[in-house]
Amino acid sequence: MIKWKLFFLIFALISIFSIMYALKYISSPAITFFPLNEERTFLEAESKLHLIAENAKDLYEISWTSDSKTDQPFYLRQDVSLLFENGLLRGVRSKWVQDTDEIHIEENLLQEDSSFYQVISIHHGEIHDDSSEITSIHQLSHDYLYVIDSPATQLDSFKEPGSSYEAEWKQLLDRSSKQQLLFHWHQLFTYFGINEEDYLAVPLTELDKYEEEPLPAMSNKETGKIMGQLWEGLYKNYIIPIVSEDAESMNSYIPIVLFDKNNKHLQVLFELNGEKQQLLQKYDL
Repeated sequence: MIKWKLFFLIFALISIFSIMYALKYISSPAITFFPLNEERTFLEAESKLHLIAENAKDLYEISWTSDSKTDQPFYLRQDVSLLFENGLLRGVRSKWVQDTDEIHIEENLLQEDSSFYQVISIHHGEIHDDSSEITSIHQLSHDYLYVIDSPATQLDSFKEPGSSYEAEWKQLLDRSSKQQLLFHWHQLFTYFGINEEDYLAVPLTELDKYEEEPLPAMSNKETGKIMGQLWEGLYKNYIIPIVSEDAESMNSYIPIVLFDKNNKHLQVLFELNGEKQQLLQKYDL
């Protein structure tokens, strides 16, 4: 009898912990795409990188921020910001708040050596109004920063070169990052048997260009829907695995987004700690 009671007690405890884990997972914030709301808008959506100061022990500090503000409080606001250094993932920051119109993310990082930094952020809002339909809005923002940390010269940072010295460093850092990324992406194309000629290839950090222009042969509305669905997939398949671990310990280059030239689907190719992954999404327009 005692054995049976012990068995049922253990079974009950396992069930309770399983339910608690499932509820925690289900209630975890996620970017979910709903039909675009054409009446609501962002008043502000921006990402910023800048050099703060030189620190001790040959280190310097950079500021990484992401800010957004909507025209009114929404049921759910969420922003996700990704930082890359010389093409490699440096960190991911995510913040969600209910019944608010503002999100602010701020991080200061101690760094060393000359580097090219890029940040891409998705600003998302989920709207529950008087109607039964849930809608959403989203906007991308991007920033970049070059930092020159050379023993022979004073610490320097810029976005656009203001001298021949800075232009040379920009060229050097761009070339170094691009060579690594092209080699990495080519490995992914080969691994998944993808013909590059069939796609428009866009690095994740350059997706914000489609805030100002539509995808080829697409309308602005269609482009907005594709981007919303893309980031829903990225959040579930790329961002959550990183956030659930330690982003700083994750080895990942900038993902490459492939838009099918026949306008049927897109793919995202990326690698997390040596595991090559492929996200395929068919267009639902």
